[in-house]
Amino acid sequence: MTQYSIKEVLNKSDIDDFIRVPFSIYKNNPFWVPQLISESRKFFDKSKNPFFLHSDAKLFIARKNNHPVGRIAGIINNRHNEFHNEKTGFFGFFDCPDDLGLANDLFEVATSYVKANGMTKLLGPANFSSNDEWAFLADGFDKMPVFMMPYNPPYYLELAEKCGFVKAKDLLAYFLDNTKQIPSNVIRIADLIRKKENIEVRTIDLSNFKKELKIVREIYNAAWSKNWGFVPMTEEEILHTADDFKKIIDPDLVFIAFSNGEPAGFSLSLPDLNPIFKMMNGKLFPFGLFKFIWHTKIKKSVKGVRTLAMGIVHKYQKRGIDNIFYIDTYRNGLRKGYKWGELSWILEDNTLMNRALEMIGSKPYKRYRLYEKNI
Repeated sequence: MTQYSIKEVLNKSDIDDFIRVPFSIYKNNPFWVPQLISESRKFFDKSKNPFFLHSDAKLFIARKNNHPVGRIAGIINNRHNEFHNEKTGFFGFFDCPDDLGLANDLFEVATSYVKANGMTKLLGPANFSSNDEWAFLADGFDKMPVFMMPYNPPYYLELAEKCGFVKAKDLLAYFLDNTKQIPSNVIRIADLIRKKENIEVRTIDLSNFKKELKIVREIYNAAWSKNWGFVPMTEEEILHTADDFKKIIDPDLVFIAFSNGEPAGFSLSLPDLNPIFKMMNGKLFPFGLFKFIWHTKIKKSVKGVRTLAMGIVHKYQKRGIDNIFYIDTYRNGLRKGYKWGELSWILEDNTLMNRALEMIGSKPYKRYRLYEKNI
């Protein structure tokens, strides 16, 4: 019988082992994209990640013969529970070989942690919340994930289900490339909406970044407030995220909509840097930074984008502003030389968003799944 030890992560050495677990799990996988080790260290640093200003987590690592082979986090997201009036704990950063015994033990340590803090349900994966990466990939294993979307082997779902988890919700990712034209009738209706509703759509002004962020945060937190699993972002969180995004943002792909001068919605698309991150293999130095600059600034080899956030204030929903965003993103993307885009993620039961995406000619091509279990 295989013997493992599972211990809480307590120091910087443990953190490094925790970060490197996926490198052994996915070492022969052509689709997995490693995150930068230096950025992962910052993410797990409680003094630097604003998630820890209101919530907490414990990281656990499994070792065999002192070699790290598995990991999981137990997460207490106080913002989620306050907003939804729940007692839900989360698991995240689950990585494990195809070993049911080890998987069960990892889920158990996460369960014990959240249960000791009064939680009655375990939901995940969440890394750390819905504003970060979450869910297991459930369909589309033969494709590389795009920026800030997860990847995992198919057996993760089987392990979760054998450990008593059931599906909580599926998320969809849509695909659209430059071989597809947005239907002319969709464009015509969008143009009519612009005039009828006095809609002005402009790109983000990076010279007034903090002012723009204030508008975006207000729209985001208002627009998504009724969505399943949504957690409002704090000012510290949006500033922290924006500081990271500002390094890679293409301002021609970020839009704010106004109706009669009032903020009505925003849309954020970012270049898909994952092919470059894959080449960097988690390392910024000595050659990773050169590769990043070469492919983004000189060779300009990034050909895809991900529309990762779109929010429309409730009073302006069902008016077609989402299609205006899609059309403007498509047009600007083609003009900038991008070839394709992923629009993700969308709740499987968000009928309005799914219908809007299908109207512009995009198709769902990946599926992600969140699991839950009463504890």
